[in-house]
Amino acid sequence: FFQEVKIFRALILGELERGQSQFQALCFITRLHRNEIIPSESMAKLRQKNPRTVRQAEEVRGLEHLRMDVAVNFSKGAQLSSHIHNVCAEAKEAIYTREEDVKFWLEKGVDGSMFEVLPQTSDLPDLQRCKLCTDRWKPCICSYSLNIEWYPCMLKYCKTRDAGGKVSSYKCGIRSCQKGYTFDYYVPQKQLCLWDEET
Repeated sequence: FFQEVKIFRALILGELERGQSQFQALCFITRLHRNEIIPSESMAKLRQKNPRTVRQAEEVRGLEHLRMDVAVNFSKGAQLSSHIHNVCAEAKEAIYTREEDVKFWLEKGVDGSMFEVLPQTSDLPDLQRCKLCTDRWKPCICSYSLNIEWYPCMLKYCKTRDAGGKVSSYKCGIRSCQKGYTFDYYVPQKQLCLWDEET
């Protein structure tokens, strides 16, 4: 059933000279609020003019900073969303969510055994941000930012007037938005977060 789930996947190219593999995959899962994106049924009914056009977002929404303090078990994730199996396949050991979202899903009846609370600063007093950590093999709090340049966030409504002068509105297009996210999450060693270094 519909659990109101939003999945972000990031593929980060590795730096081979620093001992990293070809790429590193991350998945961030949060609750999808009903008014965040327009329903796919509505999109299917609206034809896009000039589909090859590179579009600019009409509205820039503020940066959202999220503390991802819970790990999600990949093999059990399907009951949260069937898409986790496909979208997060390369990120099996790096799927994160937030405690507040977990509470919402648990109330909906999701099995809590798929979630594991990650170590926090309160558990490990010397836990610091990866960009400040000098030892590559120490655990730290990693930060990853991404920006969604264009996504359909609202429907546009136009007004029409009938012969009797009565005004009614109808769906006539899609409003697009741009939004940035920063995710903070625990990593067991800084080697898994080398992009988060001060340059």
